[in-house]
Parts: sequence; structure tokens; C-alpha cells
Amino acid sequence: MLKSIIRRVAAGAALAAVAAGAQAQGFPKGPINLVIPLTPGDATDIAARAMGDELAKLLKVPVVALNRPGAGGAVGTDSVVKAAKDGHTILITVNAALTLRRILDPQNVTYDPLKDLVPLGLTTRIPSIVALRDDVPVRNFAEMIDYAKKNPGALRAGTVGAGSVGDFTVRIINSLAGVEITMVPFKGASPAITALRGGHVEAVAVALGAISGHIRSGAVRGIVTSNKFPDFPAIPTMVELGFKQNLPAIWLGFFAPAGVPPEATGTLVPAIEKVARDPAIAARLAGLGMLQDYAPPEKLVEEIREEHRTLEQIAKQAGLAK
Repeated sequence: MLKSIIRRVAAGAALAAVAAGAQAQGFPKGPINLVIPLTPGDATDIAARAMGDELAKLLKVPVVALNRPGAGGAVGTDSVVKAAKDGHTILITVNAALTLRRILDPQNVTYDPLKDLVPLGLTTRIPSIVALRDDVPVRNFAEMIDYAKKNPGALRAGTVGAGSVGDFTVRIINSLAGVEITMVPFKGASPAITALRGGHVEAVAVALGAISGHIRSGAVRGIVTSNKFPDFPAIPTMVELGFKQNLPAIWLGFFAPAGVPPEATGTLVPAIEKVARDPAIAARLAGLGMLQDYAPPEKLVEEIREEHRTLEQIAKQAGLAK
């Protein structure tokens, strides 16, 4: 009898040890911080939070959204690069922080996205757009260029900061059309659009999702977009206007700091793919001017490399980069 009890106790202790060991090796062990390098309320912020909420359901831990805007996404990105390498701090960012900023503002970029970050998946694509207030006497791209030529520096365009897609868009238009549209940096699309509606700038160069509601209401007018979106078929691309190159678009992707353990990426990558392929999420974001378009980590690496190469070439041809 005593031996039987001892065997049962020993077996129970062994099972407890195995369970404890499995728990110690498991991921996640607690809440996950999701750094969003954008201001609260931006359409991309709304998309990031929606996906973060779904991740929390799948991983069964809180996913805490942390907004760290500034420098076209570089501030928040840098904070993740320097975060603990345990997978409990991850990033969802737009491409500008990983490609354009290194081209337009390399002296202020402290990280290499292909060395300092681990890609977890691309989830979302968003057209970029130049839009003007309805009371600005401009009805199309040709009129905007004519207005800018007759009023050098008077046409101000709000963007989400130096090195952002909007910054690049303004610079490219200035170079291609020989005008002087003034880029006015903000910490996010929401403050840029607030400035537009308040009369502090005449235009914005932002993600379509951030301003689609204002376009629908007629308060602002879309002038040119990076790529066509079903809800706004009349807004042309640069190629449709006769130029050789379209404006850069925007995408959202998830990343972790380089050096995270395999169990973290092994859990996060399939969870992010499931979120990115969720029809309910896709339907919700479509209303914000966004398209869910999943790409796995290896394809995301290829996209970063190709985008950097292409945009660097365009920037050099336009005299925007050395």
C-alpha cells in the first residue's frame, strides 16, 4: 500500500514537472505589446488595433496597443528594435519606416529592417493619395500643377512626416512637374487632416483610408492616387496621367526584434496569417480604403528589398537621394 502511494506521488510529481517545464517553454507567457508608430485614430491605427484584437483572441493573452508616432514611423520602429527579444513586444508598421526613410533621411535612421527586425507577415495594402480641400480652386491634377506654378510655395501639403510615403509623394510631384508644393510634416494622418479641414494646409498626401470618409462627404477632393481603389474609380494614377511611374503605395506588416526565440515566431507567424485572412477583418478594413493581402515572412523580406531598390532608383533620378 505504501509503495503504491509512493509510486502515485512520484508519478504526480513527474507530471507536474513536465507541465511546469512545458509552461516555462511556452509562448506567450503574458501580454504582448503591439507598437503602432502612428497617432491614435488614423485609419492605419484602426486597422492595427482591429488585427491586434483578433490576435489577442487567438493567443489568449492581452495584446496592448501602444502608439509611438514620429519621424514617419521611425520612432516606434526604433523602440521595437531596442525592445526585449522575447516576442512580447512586436511592431506593426507602414513600409515608409523601413524603406523610404532610409532613402530620404538616412542620417536619422538607426536601424536596418533586414538585420534588426524579424518579419512576421505582410497583412494590408493601402493606396496613398493627394487630396485637396474643396474650396481650393483646383479640380484635377493639371489644375493643381498650374496653381502651384502660379503660386510657388503657396500650396501646402500635410504629411505624416519626413521620410513618409506622403513626403516622397510631394517630392516626386515637385520633381516631375517642376513645382514647389510645400511639405508640412505632422505626427500622423489625423492631425494632418485636421489641419486641412481647419485651413492650415491646402492639401494632404496620406493613406486613402485616412481620408476616404472626407472624400465621400465632398469636403475634400482626391487628385491623384498610387493605385486604383474600387470605391473611387475616378481618381487617376500618375501613369494614367501620362507619367512613367506611379506614386508609392502603403502596406502594413508585423515585425519582432531580431533575436526573438523560435517558439515566439513559431506562434506569431501562423496567428498573424490567420488574422490577415479573416474575411470579417477584410470586410471591415475595405470600408476604410484598405485591402487585406497576406504575404508570408520570406515574401515580405523580398518586398522590402525590391521596394527599397526601386524607390531609391526613382529618388536618385529625381535628385532626391545621392
